Amino acid sequence: MEDLGFWNGVERHLVRYGATFTPRIIERAKGSYVYDEQGNAILDFTSGQMSAVLGHSHPDIVATVTKAISSLDHLYSGMLSRPVVDFAERLSGTLPSALSKVFLLTTGAESNEAAIKMAKLFTGKYEIVSFDRSWHGMTSAAAAATYSAGRHGYGPPAPGNMTLPTPNAYRSPFRRADGSYDWETELDYGFELIDRQSSGSLAAVLVEPILSSGGIIDPPVGYLAALKRKCVERGMLLIVDEAQTGLGRTGAMYAFERDHVVPDILTLSKTLGAGLPVAAVITTEEIEEVCHSRGFLFYTTHASDPLAALVGLTVLRVVEREELVQRAAALGERLRARLLELQQRHEVIGDVRGRGLLQGVELVTDRATKRPAERLGQAVTAACLRRGLHMNIVQIPGMGGIFRIAPPLTLGDSELDHAMSILDSALTESLEDAARTPHRDHP
Repeated sequence: MEDLGFWNGVERHLVRYGATFTPRIIERAKGSYVYDEQGNAILDFTSGQMSAVLGHSHPDIVATVTKAISSLDHLYSGMLSRPVVDFAERLSGTLPSALSKVFLLTTGAESNEAAIKMAKLFTGKYEIVSFDRSWHGMTSAAAAATYSAGRHGYGPPAPGNMTLPTPNAYRSPFRRADGSYDWETELDYGFELIDRQSSGSLAAVLVEPILSSGGIIDPPVGYLAALKRKCVERGMLLIVDEAQTGLGRTGAMYAFERDHVVPDILTLSKTLGAGLPVAAVITTEEIEEVCHSRGFLFYTTHASDPLAALVGLTVLRVVEREELVQRAAALGERLRARLLELQQRHEVIGDVRGRGLLQGVELVTDRATKRPAERLGQAVTAACLRRGLHMNIVQIPGMGGIFRIAPPLTLGDSELDHAMSILDSALTESLEDAARTPHRDHP
């Protein structure tokens, strides 16, 4: 009866803001698990909202929040405290020396809003380019630069937004004579279209180094460097959104490091707070100075809050102390090996991609045609949950279902192996069910 009352309350009082709610009432969370009200342990392979890189209820985070909430948590945004300056110093110390100016905020969308405003003010231009499978947030400018979802029915977005083809090696039509992915030609083509559309006011390119909500799309080695050259040629800034890839997730402290590129502006969120609301914009002295001289204004309620700074400081310390960047690299290799084993046994796995502990598994009905398995992913997701594994399936038109796998960096080897066994069983069960009740979306 209690469950019925809970779900009646959901139906009567909650605004539905996205996908269907997971059919469990979650009571608590610890480490790599969340627990429902029956006490069932569920392996959390989304790290909360792709954020909890230290797992749930990490003792250092608990201690930090407990102390801060009783002494120094929130201030007028024009007031400063030592934790904010300490955080800025420590964060900039993890980055290339050019990225030395830090703006502390609380959400990813907010940080991208601030970055876009900086880019427009610094360049004196207004046009923003992002991938056609992008997700940068649901607030005004961030939503205008988001193309994977949420564009229909809300009226005109901010003017001046344009798209680049998402560098999807698995599905791109740009191919060389030998069938390999020709990303250079695709990138050139994308900018030819942008140059034709532009009113001469190109301000910035805003990209994730690995698209997450866009289907775990990992651009080829060299792509980000080539993109930066395109920006320099046009006087544009390169903004890199590392909401989900920052702080070790990909086996490097920051995903942009792989291509030896330094963004003009970097945005961090999600992983920076390990599940709590912490975000930051980091840029160069030149950009900060010019923006300040031109009256940069981005006053929000929780800008430079000491609680957010203390949490961010704690996350940075734990990542370093527990060597979680190296841990993510090693676990990522183990995870990828297990996923490739599953691909060998299950014909419906068309592609495995990603880096470190951010991996994607794309389901198809036929590997030759790459026909998307539109419904199978939902069945596998439900089967995983019944067995104690929470997985996220990204449903993208034309791409079907892509599992977005992002466990905590503190995940144990045995937990990883157990999750892969569950996924294996869930795939087998769902395919057997599909064979008994054929559907056009199932193989």
